[in-house]
Amino acid sequence: MSSDLQQIRIGLTSNHPCSYLADRMERVAVAMDPEMQSPENYELLLANGFRRSGDIIYKPHCDHCQACQALRVSVNEFTPSRSQKRLLKQVQARYQWQLKPEMDDDWFSLYSRYIEARHNSGTMYPPRRDEFAKFANSDWLDTQYLHLYLDDQLVAVAITDILPSSASAFYTFFDADSSLSLGTLAVLSQLELAKTMDKQWLYLGYQIDECPAMNYKVRFRAHQKLVKQRWQG
Repeated sequence: MSSDLQQIRIGLTSNHPCSYLADRMERVAVAMDPEMQSPENYELLLANGFRRSGDIIYKPHCDHCQACQALRVSVNEFTPSRSQKRLLKQVQARYQWQLKPEMDDDWFSLYSRYIEARHNSGTMYPPRRDEFAKFANSDWLDTQYLHLYLDDQLVAVAITDILPSSASAFYTFFDADSSLSLGTLAVLSQLELAKTMDKQWLYLGYQIDECPAMNYKVRFRAHQKLVKQRWQG
């Protein structure tokens, strides 16, 4: 952890079954100091491997596993891969994104279909408006909602925290019936957004190589992973 953070108080949860790897147990370290709940301090914590859930700032602190590695993409050095270029070309005439301070009225229908199709055995099932609001919202961050449209129809929402020098991809849901890689398109849109805002990094959360749902982030280059508290390209 950075020397700037040596004095913050950390609380540890008890061990419980891992949400991503079925044979593992997980626990997290939680930042306990209220003064950490500011855009500037949270950005510092992001750079040290933390994330948020609602207003709670946490990082994995598992006894026997280090599978979760924080990953960030250099906004100015990002170069789309061949498959990412193909995706952008495939949708270019039909696609647009808009950043909004609130979600469109029909967001919950899209979110519900996504959870039922992709996460019907997880903690977010069944989909509930109030639970999602508690999970996504924060009183001390500038959280924006990147809406993706194809043929003027809402197909994805990428919840994005806007920080002084970076952006953080918090959570994305999309039309799970689409044949397009909408999760990838959402990240590409967030990278474009971050570039227009002159941000240095887009934080993508945790890369988990062994988890199919969480191992796509390394496809965005140039990226860095936090390994033993050092960012490595």
